[in-house]
Amino acid sequence: MADIPEVLFVCTHNAGRSQMAAALLDQQATGRVRVTSAGSQPASELNPAVVQAMAEIGLDISAQFPKPLTAGKVQEADIVITMGCGDACPVFPGKRYLDWDLPDPAGLALDDIRPIRDEIRRRVLALLRDL
Repeated sequence: MADIPEVLFVCTHNAGRSQMAAALLDQQATGRVRVTSAGSQPASELNPAVVQAMAEIGLDISAQFPKPLTAGKVQEADIVITMGCGDACPVFPGKRYLDWDLPDPAGLALDDIRPIRDEIRRRVLALLRDL
């Protein structure tokens, strides 16, 4: 692992879970971790309800956009955290992989996204303690 570990969050559309996780880890790590996110099938835009849920806790992710998952992104990462991207995530030796089984917020109301956001925050804090 590099001096500053790089964490890659991956979900299918990179419009919800992985964006929330990346923003939360980036905020909490305060420069001690490099954070990226990507999607195996990126959407055209972020889920507006996810943007709203994050704004409620003081994180503005409205300028973010879904990014495609590439082998290069996986190779650069020290830790790859998947959230429902299935077999689309390439696997490379020497990488630490974690799978966070979390509901997809696509199509969910804000009230249903808040518990997903809060669970992601709990897992991000545990990951940061582990790093």
